[in-house]
Amino acid sequence: MSIPASLRVLSLIPPMTQLNTPYPSTAYLTGFLRSRGATAAQEDLALALVLRLFSPAGLDALRERVQGVPPRKRSPATRVFDAEFARYRAVIAPTLAFLQGKDATLGHRIGSRAFLPEGPRFASLEVYVDPDDPDGGDPLAWAFGALGMQDRARHLATLFLNDLADVVRDVVDPRFEFVRYAESLAQSQPTFEPLAQALAAAPTLVDDTLHVLTQEALARHRPDVVLLSVPFPGAVYGAFRIAQRIKAHDPRIVTVLGGGFVNTELRELAEPAVFDYFDFVTLDAGERPLLALLEHVAGERSRQRLVRTFVRDNGAVRYVNFPEPDVPFAEVGTPTWDGLPLDRYLSLLDMLNPMHRLWSDGRWNKLTVAHGCYWKKCSFCDVTLDYISRYETASAAELVDRIERIVAETGQTGFHFVDEAAPPKMLRALAEELLRRNVTISWWGNVRFEKSFSRELCQLLAQSGCIAISGGLEVASDRLLKLMKKGVSVEQVARVTQAFTEAGILVHAYLMYGFPTQTVQDTVDALEYVRQLFEAGCIQSGFFHRFACTVHSPVGQHPEEYDVTLLPLPPGGFARNDIGFVDATGVDHDQLGAALNKALYNYMHGIGLDQDVRAWFDTRVPRSRVPRQFIERALLGE
Repeated sequence: MSIPASLRVLSLIPPMTQLNTPYPSTAYLTGFLRSRGATAAQEDLALALVLRLFSPAGLDALRERVQGVPPRKRSPATRVFDAEFARYRAVIAPTLAFLQGKDATLGHRIGSRAFLPEGPRFASLEVYVDPDDPDGGDPLAWAFGALGMQDRARHLATLFLNDLADVVRDVVDPRFEFVRYAESLAQSQPTFEPLAQALAAAPTLVDDTLHVLTQEALARHRPDVVLLSVPFPGAVYGAFRIAQRIKAHDPRIVTVLGGGFVNTELRELAEPAVFDYFDFVTLDAGERPLLALLEHVAGERSRQRLVRTFVRDNGAVRYVNFPEPDVPFAEVGTPTWDGLPLDRYLSLLDMLNPMHRLWSDGRWNKLTVAHGCYWKKCSFCDVTLDYISRYETASAAELVDRIERIVAETGQTGFHFVDEAAPPKMLRALAEELLRRNVTISWWGNVRFEKSFSRELCQLLAQSGCIAISGGLEVASDRLLKLMKKGVSVEQVARVTQAFTEAGILVHAYLMYGFPTQTVQDTVDALEYVRQLFEAGCIQSGFFHRFACTVHSPVGQHPEEYDVTLLPLPPGGFARNDIGFVDATGVDHDQLGAALNKALYNYMHGIGLDQDVRAWFDTRVPRSRVPRQFIERALLGE
């Protein structure tokens, strides 16, 4: 396949994804397209939008909106913003420069608590105040001590930005978020109507700003084709707004929608109105569909020979999938960050936990060790879809070649391996190759807590630069782990996470509640296992999420095996992935979830580890059946 060099392709990251580092989809696509001779460029409009909104001129525009709100209807954040506006305007540019790593000395002034105006978000600091504290009640002394000035200042600057985001939400757009922007318009929405109504509404200040940024990008690159990669529901609204502006500017520009959200939520797309904004919608790994699509745009391939692509024909949606093999993972090329402003990303510090902060703090080159998942059995996972089911690897030598090329381009040696679950065998080979070549990087990624991660392997990974690992403990219950087909036990997880911790590697556990057949007793017992894992130092961070049944998972396809009854999918031709179900246990998991998250938040700050887990629940729950020394004995091999 050949792509005419005269065909200009622009890949865009829509709002909102991440602010500390580029989302990797455009870097992968741009690197791949350039390797095939295409004229490809990329821009991050998510970052650009935040930097434009939170600038002196952006705050001026925000203040105008505030003036139109009667004082009695203003939120606390808006009242502080209005009263302290001169200070907000004066400090916004230097504070963002500090978060971009351009003015480290400003950290002294920010850390003094006298530089930034403080709105309601700063009230969260009071939960750390100890009246008997010898540091005079300094709420952050426990976290940063006397020498953690830079981190302390980044945390305060992050609270400052969160106050401003609250003002935007209060007076401009109630859906605004730094990550999950207007998420409810797309997540599990069977019909396109809510999103269509939002797009037809008068543009907000956020919309107007995004329109200007889109127009500027079009003027810079003059693209023939624009690719919009949407990884999450919180980036869908921004992507459609961008496409709307492109079509208003020049309807001849071909717009293409793809990404993780599309791959999971829009596999049954039947809504013709989507194609008022996008000419094509592609599924799964983008390399092969894009090669076919660009050949089609160039007039070298018929519409009938597109690959994994939705189109609109005569007012109806049609799926075209000409059978062609995918581009092997070893041949997708090296991602490139050329065109992305790596010196302008914001290192935020909203969570004080040292492991949890990695997601929002620091600039990470995102790379994949292998495509898909080598396990692909977990019953809650979309194991039938390409991003899980098609498992392919590249050689360790090729991976380190890519790493060296990325470091040479970006000047950054931090890597986040974004695999569904990086295979132990590949990680060993990668570590050995990094050490053999004396390539110095820092890296973290996601794994399964399986027994292959011995103490020896964990030490090797640490020597190669591994600083942190995340993995799924899910529901900490051997009965439920077996039902999930997770392939691990609680004892095994304890020993593996201890091996990582002893190697100096931070550990984050993904946790789940509300899995089919999970009882209140199971939930209490799971929290006790988690408490003991924190107490033993096996894990340092975690996150509880509510189980959601998807149509592509084993639970969704074989509900009778999990004692659940699926509810009919509501009518509609848009997002059709999550499916409602009735669990025979009848447990109110939402009520339990509030207690689980409260407990976990405290455990991550070293608080409440000596308390009975029942203290976190607002309702009466049974005593845990887990022996108090279960994890301790598991670690001793008893």
